[in-house]
Amino acid sequence: MKIVIADDHAIVRSGFSMILNFQNDIEVIGAAADGREAYTMVAKFRPDILIMDLSMPPGESGLTATGKIKEDYPDTKILILTMHDDDEYLFHVLKNGASGYVLKSAPDEELLLAIRTIYEGGTYIHPKMATSLVREFIKQDKTAGTEDLFELLSKRELEILPLIAKGYGNKEIAEKLFISVKTVEAHKAKIMEKLNLKSRPELVEYALRKKMLDF
Repeated sequence: MKIVIADDHAIVRSGFSMILNFQNDIEVIGAAADGREAYTMVAKFRPDILIMDLSMPPGESGLTATGKIKEDYPDTKILILTMHDDDEYLFHVLKNGASGYVLKSAPDEELLLAIRTIYEGGTYIHPKMATSLVREFIKQDKTAGTEDLFELLSKRELEILPLIAKGYGNKEIAEKLFISVKTVEAHKAKIMEKLNLKSRPELVEYALRKKMLDF
């Protein structure tokens, strides 16, 4: 199996590479420090599996990159490896094409099991989160119908929405657009209200569907 690892900490990339390269059936062929580099590595090497951290630098997060990579390179399976024990993130990364979700606190054996499971075409979810996943999927999708609400957004809100989705903070957005932090906060609240969104993962998913996130 050919694998690329994406994590913004060099020591983490090195550690996982050592673990995986020790296996007879696994070879790490590339490493990336953010979503942008992960996309480039997948485009260049076409790995069987991309192991992706969610929390990488603003504007280049794993959450953002997952949807883009799966859209352009569907043959590469994505395994999310993260410290976030978060039902919202789990639900949305799976909807955006990830094949597995493992916590960084999990033992090495679980990581290897997850890799081999998704390589064979399966889906692997950290056992602790399996119940949460079932609960999320049986709930009514609260984002249904938001596509029709796109035209309600103002020009400024259309500028702010993708910046929020890419992970920029209120202060960073304010500096980029030459407006106050309070104005950014007000626009953010209006965007969430107009689109009936309740969380940042929902906002990221919406931005991906509308193709508002470019690398």
